[in-house]
Amino acid sequence: MKSLVFAGNYKRLGLVHLRKENAAEVTEKYLSYIKILLLPAGYLIRVDFNRYETLTDTLFFVNANQVLHIEGVGPEPARLIFYNRDFYCVQIHDAEVACDGLLFNNLFEVPKVELSQSEATATQEIYQSINDELAEQEDSSEEMIRIYLKQLIIRATRSWKKQNLQNQERPLAREEQDFFREFSRLVELHFRKKHAVADYAGILGIAPKTLSSRFNKLSIDNPNEIIKNRIVLEAKRLLTYTSLSIKEIGYQLGYDDPAYFNRMFAQKVGCTP
Repeated sequence: MKSLVFAGNYKRLGLVHLRKENAAEVTEKYLSYIKILLLPAGYLIRVDFNRYETLTDTLFFVNANQVLHIEGVGPEPARLIFYNRDFYCVQIHDAEVACDGLLFNNLFEVPKVELSQSEATATQEIYQSINDELAEQEDSSEEMIRIYLKQLIIRATRSWKKQNLQNQERPLAREEQDFFREFSRLVELHFRKKHAVADYAGILGIAPKTLSSRFNKLSIDNPNEIIKNRIVLEAKRLLTYTSLSIKEIGYQLGYDDPAYFNRMFAQKVGCTP
């Protein structure tokens, strides 16, 4: 698989043109990287355990801890940006792009943004600009690439909000959007050790009932179910992609009692681990 790559001082970012002959290599070759895919219509992909078919130009945001499979390739080539946290970490630079908990680690488990014609054109131009900088490799290329990457993330974050937070019976106010994003971030940070709604309410400085009532405004599960869903997703990943025992997986996820972990998993999934 040919790719253009910037590499230096542990930082790494690359861009790959995906076609039928190299799409299958993505899963293993770029597993440890954060990935942003620009897929035209006609692609079928799997992120973790969910499948998505593209009907129009679509951006997908796949974290380094998520498994990506491209199962069907459309007639037009796709493009993949991959990078590590040393090149750009959205958690460290959250004030710049405000995408953590939305594009990545969101409670809806929606890792995609469908692009309008104008947004698709702008996105393609950003990808081409990154491609050109990678090809030139001038002294200023690293910072230029980072600027383009931030533009891509900011534009996608705005579109994601419109498609998932504002396109409801009652669009969420800015304060509610920020609250939604912060809870998403906290669950991702703490789900292995903190399993109760009260744990997160304490971090947020509100009562558990207040936290639950705020989520009644969203067309998603209540906070307790969201926390359990994230735990079960990680359990599925570990069961599928590692050789850890069920007891070891339960322990990694904060359950000292294997029987309790088994019951929780079976309640959510419908079968035991």
